[in-house]
Amino acid sequence: TVLLEGKSGTRKELFARTLHAFSRRADGPFVAINCAAILENLLESELFGHEKGAFTGAVARKLGKFEVAHGGTLFLDEIGDLPVALQPKILRAVETLSFERIGATKSLQVDVRLVAATNRDLRACVATGAFREDLFFRLSVFPIQIPPLCERSADVPLLARFFIEKFSAELKKPPPTLSQTAEDRLISYSWPGNVRELQNCIERAVVLCDESEIQP
Repeated sequence: TVLLEGKSGTRKELFARTLHAFSRRADGPFVAINCAAILENLLESELFGHEKGAFTGAVARKLGKFEVAHGGTLFLDEIGDLPVALQPKILRAVETLSFERIGATKSLQVDVRLVAATNRDLRACVATGAFREDLFFRLSVFPIQIPPLCERSADVPLLARFFIEKFSAELKKPPPTLSQTAEDRLISYSWPGNVRELQNCIERAVVLCDESEIQP
């Protein structure tokens, strides 16, 4: 189990997908769910599924993400936003790799590798009671701290050139080169939005550039 920690925009899901791609589970599914993007009363069903008639609106059986990810990797993004009431169920599922669909009486066993990610300080959340200590320890078997882009400036020109090629191909136009002055400007900037901000910046530059070289 891996816990990816890093600021917003550092592309933690890309790290998670890379972990999956280089693992023995690479041929299995990679299933991602954003714990902050789903309403609390729907999140349990998204994770564990439900049986037909389990609640109003449950017109058919639904498979949860734990079940769909069987044989592969389940990526729990923004785990720090997980509702406190749901954390004991997540802990049990992580520890035993078993769970019940909502409305079911039979437990299901799955073979899933867990990767979680957060931009929060989970240790501080544990101290305030917003996050269970036992779940934190269970998720952080192998913690990886992803540094912000401002701490790895050598990556900036590499990423910039990658995004230039990517967006030029999407726009079906010859990829412009990056002038040295533009590259220096990119390297000196602090990038508070991290890789996501750099990507958006380069996409805009490729859209606007009508010459062979991107200038500051």
